[in-house]
Amino acid sequence: MRRATINDVAERAGVSSATVSRVLNHNYPVAQATRDRVELAIRELGYVINAHARALAGTSNRTVGIIVQDLVDPFFSLIARGVEREASESGRLCMVSSTRGDPERELAFVDLLHEQRADMVILVGGAHSDRSHSKELAKRARDLHAGGSRLVLCGRPSIGQDVPTVSVEYDNEGGAFAITDHLLTQGHERILYLGGPPNLSTTRDRLAGHRRALDMRGAGHVPELVHTGAFSPAFGHHRLSEILRSTLEFSAVFAANDMVAIGALQALEEAGVRVPDDISLVGYDDVPAALPLRPRLTTVHVPLEEMGRQSVRLASPGEGDGWRPAGEGAVKLGTHIVVRDSVRARGPRGSGR
Repeated sequence: MRRATINDVAERAGVSSATVSRVLNHNYPVAQATRDRVELAIRELGYVINAHARALAGTSNRTVGIIVQDLVDPFFSLIARGVEREASESGRLCMVSSTRGDPERELAFVDLLHEQRADMVILVGGAHSDRSHSKELAKRARDLHAGGSRLVLCGRPSIGQDVPTVSVEYDNEGGAFAITDHLLTQGHERILYLGGPPNLSTTRDRLAGHRRALDMRGAGHVPELVHTGAFSPAFGHHRLSEILRSTLEFSAVFAANDMVAIGALQALEEAGVRVPDDISLVGYDDVPAALPLRPRLTTVHVPLEEMGRQSVRLASPGEGDGWRPAGEGAVKLGTHIVVRDSVRARGPRGSGR
């Protein structure tokens, strides 16, 4: 059997092929009775939209591209879930790509999604300090915009005031400030900061908030208490195991994200160090993967799924033919600390290392 065409649908519904196209693209008012006939004909014939023909015609194929660094990390997967749910509600298909931290792969995926006429391309997560890469990305943002698409920066810093992007941020520095201040008010002045690639914008913002809280409380920044690295349980376990065998003194650990906290807790348990009796532990992100931890982890809640949803909403077309204005600057969502069981006040003489 041959595949049904748009002309077959038009003939079955008793309308023109242009009317069928308007129903499919939702880009022109169509009477409800006519729309119902067209949609019935589509179902009866099993008509499938030819995405390649649509792309050749210069129109959108109602696709959302998501580019993440890691498909397994809950930070990225939860944002991607928000994108997918919001996109599916408007009839869009999601395509997810993983760069594995390679800037060249990131640019290649943006190019590929542009070729596919994606409605929007959403870059998720922090960016490395690389002016050349930012310049190339800005060029692609302008190309996407010229074609009626949009580059969305989700949890990522701006690539220039004059670059046509949509930006969805979260109060990364504020969250780090709040969780550090919580530890300080519980009597912990020597706080070990653990994890996060040092040249990543996410790490820079979290360290900035951490240091600001230390300065405000007069605790001071101690370089030997900052140990950056991967956002992974393996790094948290390996590095903290090494530190516990050293003479470095601290009474609390600020894991740069919950995944690092998972590895850190394992290292503490293996060393016979009790949490929070001997050392307090906090994380960042508030991801479901950390919920089974005992004691329950005090952390910073980031509205990850809502960030994904907002990314789609801000870059989606409006009710008319044009794009809804994105406005100046960026949308910034709030963060807040979630106090659970992994922090204990430090007594007058203190505990910990």
